[in-house]
Amino acid sequence: MEILYGLLHGFEVALDPSSLFMCFVGVLLGTVIGVLPGLGPPATIAMLLPLTFNLEPTGAMIMLAGIYYGAKYGGSTTSILLNVPGESASVVTCLDGYQMARKGRAGAALGMAAISSFVAGTFGVVALMLLAPPLAKLTLTFSAPEYFALMALGLAMVVLLAGDSLLKAGLSMLAGLWLATIGTDLFSATSRFTFGSIELLGGVDFVVVAVGIFALGEVLGNLEANETPEFLKPPKKIRELIPTREDFRRSRFALVNGSVVGFFVGILPGAGSTIASFLSYGLEKAVSKRPEEFGTGVIEGVAAPEGANNAETGGALVPLLTLGIPGSGTTAMLLAALVLWGFKPGPLFISESPTLFWGLVASMYIGNVMLLLLNLPLAGLLAQLLRMPLYIMYPLIIGVSMVGAYSNANSMFDVGLLALFGLLGYIMRKLSFPAAPLILGLVLGDMMEKALRQALMMSSDGMGVFLHPVPLGLFAVTGLLLIVPIFKKFNSARMQVIEQET
Repeated sequence: MEILYGLLHGFEVALDPSSLFMCFVGVLLGTVIGVLPGLGPPATIAMLLPLTFNLEPTGAMIMLAGIYYGAKYGGSTTSILLNVPGESASVVTCLDGYQMARKGRAGAALGMAAISSFVAGTFGVVALMLLAPPLAKLTLTFSAPEYFALMALGLAMVVLLAGDSLLKAGLSMLAGLWLATIGTDLFSATSRFTFGSIELLGGVDFVVVAVGIFALGEVLGNLEANETPEFLKPPKKIRELIPTREDFRRSRFALVNGSVVGFFVGILPGAGSTIASFLSYGLEKAVSKRPEEFGTGVIEGVAAPEGANNAETGGALVPLLTLGIPGSGTTAMLLAALVLWGFKPGPLFISESPTLFWGLVASMYIGNVMLLLLNLPLAGLLAQLLRMPLYIMYPLIIGVSMVGAYSNANSMFDVGLLALFGLLGYIMRKLSFPAAPLILGLVLGDMMEKALRQALMMSSDGMGVFLHPVPLGLFAVTGLLLIVPIFKKFNSARMQVIEQET
């Protein structure tokens, strides 16, 4: 009953006209920011934070949180239409969303992305409301060995992103792991693989790599092919732009998968929505009856990562509000805002600041409805962008990519890196190397290295620190994930030999 009374009080706060206005401004800004690659919620919240000092804290927090989860909705738009990830977690959406657009189903992909985001985002808010205190205590049991084992499990997803060649996928992943090591070593303060460049001391930015390989690589490949892609023949009927009953049937488990995986990954500080999206996509492909079709434009390949991306928001707020631990750049900015307003996130936050906590929770319900109403009607309109002729579309993609790369650090060096990774994406496309494993290695490499070195420093007996139930369980799942596909390939090859002999 205490939760029910708290939620009713929260809706009383969130339905105030000023709170509704702040919520709408936040989700609208978030959607726009999600569409623009490179800007991102952390930078936007940092820019707006000084403007919120004179605002009522609850309304200001509602707006800033709206920017956070609103960007998750908007990030899928350019991923599906242009193969340009609007934000890091939208990279996975490119794999099937863009292929759906090429088949003339951009509207269905955008519609499913919005619906999946709404369902998973709402699940994340419900779970935040019901499970915040106990789950916050559970996350405290996770230390470096557990995080390393979790990252290893994520890295094992390469077998599900491999495509035709596991060897090529492995090499692509190793390239991503190498890219993750570029920069300054936090433990020894020495530079690694910077080639004397000051700009590389901070490492290679994820957005530059992802946009270069996916967007520019695709443009260069299409220019060489000199063919009119299928996606330039948009559907003529409005109903073709909305997900069909069959789409919903195929995506029903993907919605559950994305919601659950996204929320629980979001609870772990530092894991983030990108890892949640990869894990959800990999799990969906692993249990699918048609895994070979993933990457060619299947609707569940959009629903699962988009759901995980949005459910992660609710999970990420659990350690932030109940422990005062930010798990990402965005939640770190939200923590800074709370501290500046005089609040103390921690175990007593809910009881000491019920108006802010429950007002924020209730506003997230309302904000998800606002985002659904904003994004669903836009599906058909946005799909019409694909009517643009190639001589307009390709310069537009290149221009958006350059703006995104430059806006990260206001550096022309990043624009040069963008061109370099665009060329790399084109070469990988020509040689049939999958791009997703490289991105996976880049995302996990840095966190995996830090977790391993911290775990070894914690241990007095070498690798003994990993011989605990949670790490051992995660390593066992990782081993199965790696062995089963290899066994399947060996068995299919053996059956072919038997059939030829008979």
